[in-house]
Amino acid sequence: MERQELIAKDLLKIKAVFFRPDEPFIWASGIKSPVYCDNRLTLTAPEVRNDVENSLAEVIREKYPDAEVLMGTSTAGIAHAAIVGHIMGLPMGYVRSGAKDHGRQNQIEGRLEAGQKVVVVEDLISTGGSVIEVVSVLREAGANVLGVVSIFTYGMKKGLVRLAEANVENTSLTNFDVIARVAAEEGYIAPEDVERLIAFRNDPSDESWIKG
Repeated sequence: MERQELIAKDLLKIKAVFFRPDEPFIWASGIKSPVYCDNRLTLTAPEVRNDVENSLAEVIREKYPDAEVLMGTSTAGIAHAAIVGHIMGLPMGYVRSGAKDHGRQNQIEGRLEAGQKVVVVEDLISTGGSVIEVVSVLREAGANVLGVVSIFTYGMKKGLVRLAEANVENTSLTNFDVIARVAAEEGYIAPEDVERLIAFRNDPSDESWIKG
């Protein structure tokens, strides 16, 4: 089984990705969404967790064999970076969403030397804003950021454009299109719902997909 399909089936099985096209979820931004994603659930499902962490390690070995340090995004990427770092025998740290207001006022936690080759570990890519900020912080600290690995990406145009403009390469274990297709094949959603889901992905601000 291909990696993308394996991870898609895993995420659907534990409802880390959950489709509800007829009763949309409402994001904090107010956008109505047919999909709910919580990859933290992978941490409480050992079999799925093994698939996810081993797959992240495989991607890093394939794409970034020179990686010296893994850096997780705060907070969702921290556990994944730690587990993958353990599997690979690599140091790991994480980047806070903002600098601490006490102690050494660190934003980067863990030892990072200027020039070190870093791979960022993220759980989810949507518009790309948060992971781009993490990469920016690491670059300012002198890190050579090789790229980002993540569990799932929506593949939204806004996110793809922002990542390209910031010169950030992301590789996800699976993506929205694959999960939508697998969900239909496995009976989680009706086959005719796939087109609606892709319409949402292509333009989240256009709510015409809701009508079906």
